[in-house]
Amino acid sequence: MKKTSLILLVVIAVCVAGMVMMVGDFSTYETFATARKKEGKEIHVIGALDSTKTVIYDPAKDANYFSFHMKDKSGEISRVVFYGTRPTDFEKSTELVLTGKMVGSEFHCSKILMKCPSKYKDEQQAFSAQKNS
Repeated sequence: MKKTSLILLVVIAVCVAGMVMMVGDFSTYETFATARKKEGKEIHVIGALDSTKTVIYDPAKDANYFSFHMKDKSGEISRVVFYGTRPTDFEKSTELVLTGKMVGSEFHCSKILMKCPSKYKDEQQAFSAQKNS
């Protein structure tokens, strides 16, 4: 076998191995129950703010402590602790994606992504109603 053929095979093998490792790294959305099973491992949990429970944020006492309760997609409610400032318009968000890990019975998140209601939603509904009539 030629040297170039061997080098080409090694390069292809390295590329395939790299792609397999990357596919294993893609994160999926978990629930609090599966997060408990993977305690200490950073995961993504998707859900909504539980507005029936209190949101704790006192910037005068500690501006980098924010706590709230979230209901995940399976319906389980868990306390969430975020060491950072409360995001603007947090209560208006319709959906939350948290990146973090379970510590005991609490979910400690390092990142909060919010899906807020679209300001164009009413315009889109009016447009589709006008189009249908």
